[in-house]
Amino acid sequence: MNEQRKLLKKIWGYDTFRPLQEEIIDSVMQGHDTLALLPTGGGKSLCYQLPALSREGVCLVVSPLIALMKDQVQKLNDRHLKAACVVSGMPSQTVSDVLMSAVGGALKFLYVSPERLRQQKFIEHFRRMKVGMIAVDEAHCISQWGYDFRPPYLQIAAIRVYHPEVPVIALTATATPAVADDICQRLEMKDCHRFQSSFIRPNLAYMVLNDGNKNHRLLRIVRRIGGSGIVYMRNRSGTQTLARFLESSGVSVTFYHAGLDAAERDRRQEAWMKGRCQVMVATNAFGMGIDKPDVRFVVHMDIPNSLEAYFQEAGRAGRDGEKSYALLLCDSSDVERLYRDIDIDFPTVKYIRNVYKALCNYYRMPVGSGAEMQYDFSIDKICAAYNFVPREFYSACKILEREGFISIPELEDTSSTLYIPVRRDELYRFQVNHQRMGDMLQAVIRIYPGLMDCAVPVDERKIASRCYTTPEEVVQMLRQLHEMHIIQYRPKPREPQIIFLTERIDERLICPSEQYYSMLKEAAQQRIRSIVDYVSNGKECRSRQLVSYFGEQSETDCGVCDVCLRASRRPSDVTSAVEQLLQKGPMGAQQLVQMLASEGYEHVGDTVREMLDRGEVTLDGDFLLRFAF
Repeated sequence: MNEQRKLLKKIWGYDTFRPLQEEIIDSVMQGHDTLALLPTGGGKSLCYQLPALSREGVCLVVSPLIALMKDQVQKLNDRHLKAACVVSGMPSQTVSDVLMSAVGGALKFLYVSPERLRQQKFIEHFRRMKVGMIAVDEAHCISQWGYDFRPPYLQIAAIRVYHPEVPVIALTATATPAVADDICQRLEMKDCHRFQSSFIRPNLAYMVLNDGNKNHRLLRIVRRIGGSGIVYMRNRSGTQTLARFLESSGVSVTFYHAGLDAAERDRRQEAWMKGRCQVMVATNAFGMGIDKPDVRFVVHMDIPNSLEAYFQEAGRAGRDGEKSYALLLCDSSDVERLYRDIDIDFPTVKYIRNVYKALCNYYRMPVGSGAEMQYDFSIDKICAAYNFVPREFYSACKILEREGFISIPELEDTSSTLYIPVRRDELYRFQVNHQRMGDMLQAVIRIYPGLMDCAVPVDERKIASRCYTTPEEVVQMLRQLHEMHIIQYRPKPREPQIIFLTERIDERLICPSEQYYSMLKEAAQQRIRSIVDYVSNGKECRSRQLVSYFGEQSETDCGVCDVCLRASRRPSDVTSAVEQLLQKGPMGAQQLVQMLASEGYEHVGDTVREMLDRGEVTLDGDFLLRFAF
């Protein structure tokens, strides 16, 4: 492993590996199929990127997350490693150029979505590639028991036949024992070497807090804990409303969701990352790929749909090893909402078929045509034309996307692409004769070193900052260069897009059998039951509950979760009485003592002082007693 350590230092700048990374890399280097279960922030990408450099051929990376693929490609290119991705919405010629670059050996890493594996064009190129290894990111998506099952992942085993000697590494942060077994089986792994780091986070205090007034409880949490934090909400409008509430209470806060334009999202993310604002209120669109070590708290204002999703999002707190909190706020309506939404998330097969038919008719697509076609996608207009309810319609579209018929990338997942097809000598002559545009091209080549091999995603704002100009002027010059046939430039679409991945088929062939579909729905219901059990279980250590769900047994309680803290208190009727009163809201100390004394309780003042000393209750600015959380 001396060579691997040299690469680690030379390319990534690290002196040592994180736990299990070295063992995983060694397994892949020896040609073994490998399953790596590492927590969020555990360094999964290095486990395939580093050994890929020592193996001859391209590393094929299968990932369902377009934004994360683009981020990984950019980071690899920044390290002068040739990488590219093929994502939905790319022009057919651009896709062909990227695949030919991989066939010709110009790429070391090729990132693709699982849906791409079904397409004949990809298969034809893949058979001709010199492949060194295959990496499967978010590998839990291959399991029907996983919380984000994606049927196109099943195609990975089918393409292995073209390169049977190539090792496969599957990576995920969240997999139960059943899902881990399913991953190995579905990928047809031979003598699979499994590595699983501990799910125990000793510095992270898990809290489940029942409160009818979540906003005020959140405000107390923010003030009590301090430091940087993330607050997750289910819907976009809620993020803005909650951010306004916190801001009006003196908290430095911003909000983030997929409906904001890319420039605004980047500004808000940068402000939070650099500590210019304390709290980020966001939907689950935020956080993937974010590596901020000093997040002191992650708060969920709604119960997530699964323990896997909760564990992954909560795990973004305390990556620096310092004391941090993962808090889940709930009230009596949350559980009802979870079970109610399951019917919306899983519409009937008949309804899904009707949505598919309506989509094809709306875009005037005959049977047998439409593959790789891309259109502006307005949910409101389509629902108005065919009398669909938007929420149910979108759920059906997401199932069609999961089944590999369409793709609906969020606007942040789409970007401009750029390719320089001319020879270097031609480019040099152009730069000499057109200094201003030539200087910009030189800057672009430095930022994106792979764009002379194939089309790559580009960010006009980043180019503008390097060239000391405006994004609008960059776009204007790129369009002019495109017209001059110096580059091939495809601007980012302004509207949401829908891409038909396959030609139109008879809608009666859409979706699995009723029995299979019902099984998927039951698996989702079971995940909801698991997280409801977690929320409802106030007797067992939260950390032990979580790690047990993922197949790990902890011999000791964490000592810092809400369950452990309650168990550690001195049994006292007075303490319980104080808790019950303060659960209803803040109260003055004198009023509290008088109320309990009138009911026959003794030593109330002493008990309150002890609770203050232990940090279980606090005094606010109005000298009212409140729960610390």
